[in-house]
Amino acid sequence: MPIARPAAELISKKISELGDWRGETLGRMRSLIRKADPDVVEEWKWMGTPVWSHDGIICTGESYKKVVKLTFAKGASLKDPTRLFNSSLDGKVRRAIDIHEGEQVDEAAFKALVRQAVAFNSAGRSEASTKRKS
Repeated sequence: MPIARPAAELISKKISELGDWRGETLGRMRSLIRKADPDVVEEWKWMGTPVWSHDGIICTGESYKKVVKLTFAKGASLKDPTRLFNSSLDGKVRRAIDIHEGEQVDEAAFKALVRQAVAFNSAGRSEASTKRKS
């Protein structure tokens, strides 16, 4: 039986294999996620999708031919005053940020969004444990 490779290693390999602006972009966004939440857990799901979690999924990172997409699992519940979300805006739960070649993302606003997603996940988790106790 093959030994499962750690998710962080698989994510690093994917970034390296992309080898172009998409790998650079995904790597930069990964770094920002880790800076925003040093306790983030990296996961590898759904046949090759990087996932960042903390008390639930924060976001996924997908790469397509013309876009790197960061989908926030509960993005519709987050405040986005700088309007980073530019995709999946009609959904009732998720929201995404599509980054095209040459585009820059406001780093401070992105890190604030990640922290807000973590706080939202953590609040939901503590509410669930409170309900179980009562």
